[in-house]
Amino acid sequence: MSRIRSVTTSLPGVDRRSVLAATAAVSLAAGAGYALRPADSQAAPATVPQAAPAADVPATDAPLASSRPAAAAALAPYTRGTTLATVAAPRTASGYRRLGDGPGWRRVVRDDLAAAKAGRADRRTALAAFVQLTDLHLIDSQHPLRLEFLRSADVDRWRPHEALTVHGAVSLVERVNALRAGPVTGSPLHFAMTTGDNTDNNARTELEWFLTVMSGGRITPNSGDPRHYEGVQNSGLKLYWQPDQALRDADKQRGFPHLAGFLAAATRELHSPGLNLPWYSTVGNHDALPLGCYGHGDSYLAEYAVGGRKLMSLDPAEGVKLERLISGATDPMGTAFHDLLKAHARDMRRVTPDERRAPYTPADYLKAHLDPAYTGPGPLGHGYSAANLSAGTQYYSFRIADDVLGVSLDTTDPGGHYEGSVGTAQLKWLERTLREHADSYVIVFSHHTSGSMSNTRPDPARPHEARHSGAEVVSLLGRHRNVLAWVNGHIHRNVITSHTSAAGHSFWEISTASHVDHPQLARVIELTDNNDGTLSVFTTLIESAAPHRTDFADLSQTGLAALYRELAFNTPGARTQRAGEARDRNTELVLRKS
Repeated sequence: MSRIRSVTTSLPGVDRRSVLAATAAVSLAAGAGYALRPADSQAAPATVPQAAPAADVPATDAPLASSRPAAAAALAPYTRGTTLATVAAPRTASGYRRLGDGPGWRRVVRDDLAAAKAGRADRRTALAAFVQLTDLHLIDSQHPLRLEFLRSADVDRWRPHEALTVHGAVSLVERVNALRAGPVTGSPLHFAMTTGDNTDNNARTELEWFLTVMSGGRITPNSGDPRHYEGVQNSGLKLYWQPDQALRDADKQRGFPHLAGFLAAATRELHSPGLNLPWYSTVGNHDALPLGCYGHGDSYLAEYAVGGRKLMSLDPAEGVKLERLISGATDPMGTAFHDLLKAHARDMRRVTPDERRAPYTPADYLKAHLDPAYTGPGPLGHGYSAANLSAGTQYYSFRIADDVLGVSLDTTDPGGHYEGSVGTAQLKWLERTLREHADSYVIVFSHHTSGSMSNTRPDPARPHEARHSGAEVVSLLGRHRNVLAWVNGHIHRNVITSHTSAAGHSFWEISTASHVDHPQLARVIELTDNNDGTLSVFTTLIESAAPHRTDFADLSQTGLAALYRELAFNTPGARTQRAGEARDRNTELVLRKS
């Protein structure tokens, strides 16, 4: 593969690619995205706004990415706030476990695809550095169209911390803003990408909260009656944690605390500073579909979402039956769910109707991203363009650096179900994009992983178009030697997988845990040229900025964000291997340079 290797005369020893990477590719990553034909449903050319600073760091403290990395002592400040330094860990051995500061996670070198050559740290050139956020699942916890009642059949089906998702997301934004640079290279962070399930239930309230969290502003995470909370957590049902009541519910029996004033604090106004670097958006199934699994064809579900009734309890046997319908994808349009709700109309509780809870369409999603009120540090549309809106697509490409291209896919299936796929038109667009930019390295982003793209149900809007699985996407990516990584989420686990095609081309698939479930992480990803015939992709996990220790008397915005983490840790079923093995967390992923 031909590469630009000209050297900047004013900076001896620094190649052109390094300089462009270090300046965060101002004209593209911080601007309008990559200029492509509107007919291709990509980001259309637009006026490039003034770039925002790539990181909140004085110029004297931000080293240019160069052919020689900064000394370890100089890079030490950039590991602060990452899981290399410390990770939340339990301070008690049993019951409800309080959290505190634990030891950091070491970095593991993965040489599955290429040998890691000695001395590469002294030769390394930084190409790009960015942050991946995924599966924020901002939840309108009082929304009628929720499945909390499935907890009677499966205790894992409801999270006691769901009223605090906005607080947790704002604290994650604060952490990203506090990062001074990439922890390996010291390169400024160029952008953030959120890889889907930004909202939880395809609700307009949640979409407004997400865009405000990311771009900055004031948020009141409440719906229905503005005077008080009307969800399952003040229902008096022992099935759910009742924080404000002395009732000994099922979660208090597990050690959860009695916190008077919790619900009032959780639903009052809070402030997000917004990200201080450009950010891009990728769509997930919970963004595209009500409950993350139902198509938009049933008008009753839309009416129920904004109405004044809410089902809060269900017989376990009926819950098991509904779970099977969802997991088996045998009710993709929600017809059986509709019938279940109607059959239990007399069992519902009264709540305050709220039109803001209405589901939104893909076009609504694009229009909201394109609203100048949510531009923040840019780019306008956060990757999406008027061309996407016109064509009815939600995939695009954008320039990360001089010879690094980003590609964002739409892997949601409008036909229903939580697993994903891509249509033929998008698959052809992806192959054409990779071929036309063969002289650029490529990072692919999506919501679904390769292993969770088995849903090939037709798109109702394009009934004659075939849908394609994750295995087919892996095969396509493996045919192009410029593809370095596929970054995604969906499975709520840290998993890093190596892929090698029959042609011998290799890439890494990087799947990151959710920020709604323990361990609530995001990733910093850095790409370097080792100048020895190999490249490295570094991954470093981060937690939110909230302190690890909690104080039950502290119901401030920060105190609630800390409690969000601790409640998530203690949620029944949460202590699984979602954090992954050491080889899935802080890593150096080595590749042969083609």
